Amino acid sequence: MAKTRISISLESEHAERIRAHAERAGMDVSAYLVNAATRQMAEVEAAEAQFAEIDALIAAAEEEAGALPPLPEPAEGDLTEEERREVRAAMDLVHGADVANGLSDRRSDAA
Repeated sequence: MAKTRISISLESEHAERIRAHAERAGMDVSAYLVNAATRQMAEVEAAEAQFAEIDALIAAAEEEAGALPPLPEPAEGDLTEEERREVRAAMDLVHGADVANGLSDRRSDAA
């Protein structure tokens, strides 16, 4: 197999660590880097293969969800005060208290 030269640039401390690791592994730097890169690519490809079916299901669900019409906004009387507090608490968890409270303050001002 023909070989291709690839030039890389890195911090000198990284270069020294790579040289030291390659030496401990009994390899030259090129072989060590090729081995490390090949191992990393194999790990990524294995993970992609492992989750390919799930990724396809998620993509299909997202596509299907994108075609759905938006839910109607709740009317003033649709939620009890307790339910409103629960929604605010959930928004605080998801977006952080400042953002969620800002949203709920604007919504209550508009109501």
